[in-house]
Amino acid sequence: MPRRSRKPADLNRLAAALVDEATDEDRDPYEGKNPAAVELGRLGGQKGGKARAAKLTAEERSEIAKKAAAARWSARAGRGPGTNT
Repeated sequence: MPRRSRKPADLNRLAAALVDEATDEDRDPYEGKNPAAVELGRLGGQKGGKARAAKLTAEERSEIAKKAAAARWSARAGRGPGTNT
């Protein structure tokens, strides 16, 4: 049966390979992508939450904040999404 795992057997080699991949500064993250699409995506991403918040009323922002706080607190109590309580 062929081996399916490509990770090194030695944990030190695995750690070195992970660090090499994570710190590879020579790679361009946008390599092979359409430059115009990348620029459009960056422009939209830079506006993001500020543009959304500017369009909301004070009541809408308050309601969103209340829902977010309730979700955070319910998750801490073990009643959040993904639990079977």
